[in-house]
Amino acid sequence: MSTQAAVATGSRPTLAITCGEPAGIGPEISIKAAWALRDEVRAVLLGDAAFLSQTAQMLDPAIAVSALSQQAFNNTGLPDFPANRLIVVDCPVDEPIVPGILDARNGRAVLKTLDVAIAGTLSGQFDAMVTAPLQKSTINDAGVAFTGHTEYLAERTNTEQVVMMLAGGQSPHLRVALATTHLALRDVADAITFDSLTRVIDIIDTDLRSKFGIAEPRILVTGLNPHAGENGYLGREEINVITPALDAARQRGINVEGPYPADTLFQQKYLEHADCVLAMYHDQGLPVLKFASFGQGVNITLGLPLIRTSVDHGTALDLATQGLGHADHGSMIEAIKTAALMVRAKKSL
Repeated sequence: MSTQAAVATGSRPTLAITCGEPAGIGPEISIKAAWALRDEVRAVLLGDAAFLSQTAQMLDPAIAVSALSQQAFNNTGLPDFPANRLIVVDCPVDEPIVPGILDARNGRAVLKTLDVAIAGTLSGQFDAMVTAPLQKSTINDAGVAFTGHTEYLAERTNTEQVVMMLAGGQSPHLRVALATTHLALRDVADAITFDSLTRVIDIIDTDLRSKFGIAEPRILVTGLNPHAGENGYLGREEINVITPALDAARQRGINVEGPYPADTLFQQKYLEHADCVLAMYHDQGLPVLKFASFGQGVNITLGLPLIRTSVDHGTALDLATQGLGHADHGSMIEAIKTAALMVRAKKSL
């Protein structure tokens, strides 16, 4: 099937699902979620085909898997396949996979799944990509400097700025984006500048429109300090940085409000009329979302020239050592559903 036909087939979006760290729970949750949603999406798993086929059969003998080499995929694209079959594009590992035991020799194979997914999504062979958790240390131990999915995607797509947004799968009114991500708390205030906030707000507004189909996004913004600075008595970042950035955004036609005290903003009466909350730092916004939706949350990377969603948890090596059947695939279900929703919203514009 041609690239164009593969993407346009019916109403089922074609999604690349990278299975993540093979020794973790990524393969299990990817297979279970893709199979559960086979009537809604065309799932293409990226990973070691032999291991994924074996895992699928151990989970449920009814799961049908067909493998495709990277060469065949590159030459002919995706074949026609019915809803009762999963396709795997083979990204073989170098060493046998032992659940729960990391092996740096397989780190480059994990990166290959990302490279295939990125290239395929940019070229139109996939409508979007969904990523299972990987182990950063394994890739670094393989001799490749790696800080995470988000940074790797930005580098590979030549994207200068990306924004992390998490959505509560079971809490449809809860979307939380971050002005800063993985920084020590002592460094957060210095990282929040007029220019950085301007870029973040623009990316959020643009992607809510273009990838979620929201015509007039409403963005609520937290302050940095307790009580949003208490008129400068508890910090002046709200006065000197945040408010000017919001004023400038409104002049550009963006519907943005704040800064609001973070301890009162996360209430249903505010959230149900908002499309996104922009929090200033990681542990200001995410604890609320994870309390409301842990195991059902979705990580969405904004600012990329493609749609990428992910789960809200890690590789869970301890669960992998216990054998199959222990991993909860709820977050992967929501990540796939969210990617499909975004694809349909984008196509409807």
